[in-house]
Amino acid sequence: MPHRVFRLLTVVWVGSLLTIGYAVAPVLFTSLDRSTAGAVAAQLFRIEGVLGAVCGILLLGLANVVIRRGGNAYRRLRWLVAGMLVCVLVGYFALQPFMNAMRVAALEAGTDIAHSAYAARFGMLHGVSSVFYLIESLLGIVLVWKLPVGTGAGAAQQGARDDVSGKVAG
Repeated sequence: MPHRVFRLLTVVWVGSLLTIGYAVAPVLFTSLDRSTAGAVAAQLFRIEGVLGAVCGILLLGLANVVIRRGGNAYRRLRWLVAGMLVCVLVGYFALQPFMNAMRVAALEAGTDIAHSAYAARFGMLHGVSSVFYLIESLLGIVLVWKLPVGTGAGAAQQGARDDVSGKVAG
């Protein structure tokens, strides 16, 4: 059962990550004015950050449960989840608060972020945040790709044996 929950949490996290970052946000910026699109995108990325942190913590716990039950294929997956979680924590807890503070300061000054004194610094933080988001996305794609094909600890053990022997499972 934990392997099924692991799979579900993985596809929820990675699916929302890819949908918000690479489908919804670009549509917002082509459909709305830049300031409104930025505000809506910031809220969506906040939600994604919380979802990612919760899923990441749960996935690490589930990976440990499955590994203790003999699911050795989840050892590598645990490292992918940890990498994704680091990206979420850096983006959501380190970069986003600074970006939001600059956005609020610009609005209080009566302008949007693009026309404020914070524009260059915001642009730099946005670029760094985008790199972390891209890394998280790539790790997420690899995580989905590497999920054991079968179900249960037996499939996870088979996946580990196939990794060692060089065979491709499924």
